[in-house]
Amino acid sequence: MTRRTTTLSLAAAVLLACTSLTFAQGAQDHPYPNPVPAFTAGPQHPANPNQVPGKQLVQWNGGFTDLMHNKVNFTMVGTDPSKTNVTTTTTVWIIPVKFVFDKNHGNMTFDPNKHKVSNGKTVTANTVASPLFQSGVDFKNGSIDLGNTQYIDAFQRGTWWGKNVKKNTKYHVLMKAVVKPEQTINCTDSSCGVGNEFGVTVGLADINYYDNLVQGFMSKLKATPDVLPFFIFYDTYLTSGGCCIGGYHSANGGQPAGQTYSNAAYVDKVGAFSQDVSAMSHELGEWMDDPFVDNHVNCQDNSILEVGDPLERMSNYGAFPYKLNGFTYNLQSLVYIGYFGAPRTDSANKWLAFQNDESNVCPGQ
Repeated sequence: MTRRTTTLSLAAAVLLACTSLTFAQGAQDHPYPNPVPAFTAGPQHPANPNQVPGKQLVQWNGGFTDLMHNKVNFTMVGTDPSKTNVTTTTTVWIIPVKFVFDKNHGNMTFDPNKHKVSNGKTVTANTVASPLFQSGVDFKNGSIDLGNTQYIDAFQRGTWWGKNVKKNTKYHVLMKAVVKPEQTINCTDSSCGVGNEFGVTVGLADINYYDNLVQGFMSKLKATPDVLPFFIFYDTYLTSGGCCIGGYHSANGGQPAGQTYSNAAYVDKVGAFSQDVSAMSHELGEWMDDPFVDNHVNCQDNSILEVGDPLERMSNYGAFPYKLNGFTYNLQSLVYIGYFGAPRTDSANKWLAFQNDESNVCPGQ
């Protein structure tokens, strides 16, 4: 993909344009004949004037000199792995979103609290039971054992294995899932409809329309900056002049006290884009390493430190199967810090990605 900082415009190809406050706009048609799998990030909205003061994510600031001798600074969730040997746990609000399309917009309902997947769990329950929020999978990078832990924690441990997680063995960045009341979108916007994308009957809604509603949901639920509101929707894609966006993350306000939030689809079909928790793993990994969508890097394919984008076009959309409690979850591989021009020695095995499925640094490095 190309630059992915504030907006995504989808058409025959994936093109990106800058905007300060809103996502890219475009005409909507149902269904979309040439769906393009994609994710987006941002924009960073202004801070909410009613935001609760004094609360913020646990976060740390770091930096590196890239291969072109440019200084890169970043903010990530957790504590500095080179200086601390502790566990950070962030509360993640799992907020199911039910999409209701009336008879003029497809006449279907997509409800993650009602639809049950192959193991008998609802989409919401199966998300909570996944390796994103539960331990039970022993994650390894070759001979390096990253631990029996949550996936994004294993990824973060691998990212900083050489600086100094190998030594600081108690370093973890975990997420505690708390399910919040389901929110309903009665999708009557002109962008709303039902189509067949990637062989799946799905709901479709414009990303700007959706994001405006999410702002209201966060206010109603009284979200605070120390928690991550994570909105999940079932068999639904977001659109922006084309289809299909599997998820995005953003923030209201910048570091250190902005309100971060994330959104992702759960598609209940084997092999489809955003299959089970694959899109969620993409978005949560990117939130971990770029929570305020402002970690700028010097890459031609991606101007912010978004760790999922470089691999989303791989086989199975970059995802690999992991079995936990009898269910096979798909977790997208994510790139390590070396992909953006940091020293490869920082990460496990000097790899550039969690599955060793990236052999080149980003274009521009």
